[in-house]
Amino acid sequence: MSLEAIQSGIQSRVEAAGFDSTIKFDCGDDGVLVIDGNAVTTNDQEAECTIELSKEDLEALVSGDLNPTAAFMQGKLKVTGDMSLAMKLSQLL
Repeated sequence: MSLEAIQSGIQSRVEAAGFDSTIKFDCGDDGVLVIDGNAVTTNDQEAECTIELSKEDLEALVSGDLNPTAAFMQGKLKVTGDMSLAMKLSQLL
């Protein structure tokens, strides 16, 4: 699945959640996915919180196959910036 497919898959959830922060999912060479308020984009930009993970793990998070807390504890993702924003993602994903 491409980042664009993930983007379109979560756009409606982001809009419905009324999210008001900026979070970047950094998938290394595979690109980035940025949630900025009610918008989701694949354009790289500064964010209040950055989550580094593989594209495969991002797919699993979005589909509900990977628990965010378990992924963090297993070292599958690394959070920099505002950790409280990362915790709000469970409401979104």
